[in-house]
Amino acid sequence: MAIQDIYQGVLQFQAKDMAGLVQQELDAGTEITEILNSGLIAALDEVGERFSRGELFIPEMLQAAQIAQTGLDVLKPLLTETDTQSAGTVVIGTVKGDLHDIGKSLVRMMLKGAGFQVVDLGVDVSTEAFVQAVEENQADILALSALLTTTMPAMQETVARFRENGFSVKIMVGGAPITEEYAEKIGADGYAGDASQAVPLARRLLAG
Repeated sequence: MAIQDIYQGVLQFQAKDMAGLVQQELDAGTEITEILNSGLIAALDEVGERFSRGELFIPEMLQAAQIAQTGLDVLKPLLTETDTQSAGTVVIGTVKGDLHDIGKSLVRMMLKGAGFQVVDLGVDVSTEAFVQAVEENQADILALSALLTTTMPAMQETVARFRENGFSVKIMVGGAPITEEYAEKIGADGYAGDASQAVPLARRLLAG
């Protein structure tokens, strides 16, 4: 048994074996961080690369993220007992007036698989709810999604509230009608065109 089996298990969508593979590595004495970084996270990074190249599509990304989450669930109780640091805390949600969930949920799973703590507020989230969640969770990143042109102003309003009140949280935005130019216009720190770009963007934002 090797880390490579976990890596390939995610890439080959071997859902039923993932929890067992991770447990076997733990039983063999493999470091938790090695399983996480070289197995699960590395595999999701490769999934993101393949998606960007057009070799995988959204259903396959969802499947890979769900399988990685199965492995992560085995590690989670142990991660809280060790000095393993999370990659950061992200509050994520779809803005007020917008009920679209799939893209946001995929980003959430990719971020979780990459070692971030993620607080998902769901859909139709008010600016006040975002502010409260960021404060309560001391979030490093706020991730906003909008899938309708009619809800883009709600995204702008939310970003403005955080900027006006001097929050240090990094704000990343995405969704079908959102562009990099729009992200810059409303004062966001970063834009992810799809779920495969979300994890690299989050890492860049926290690296400064």
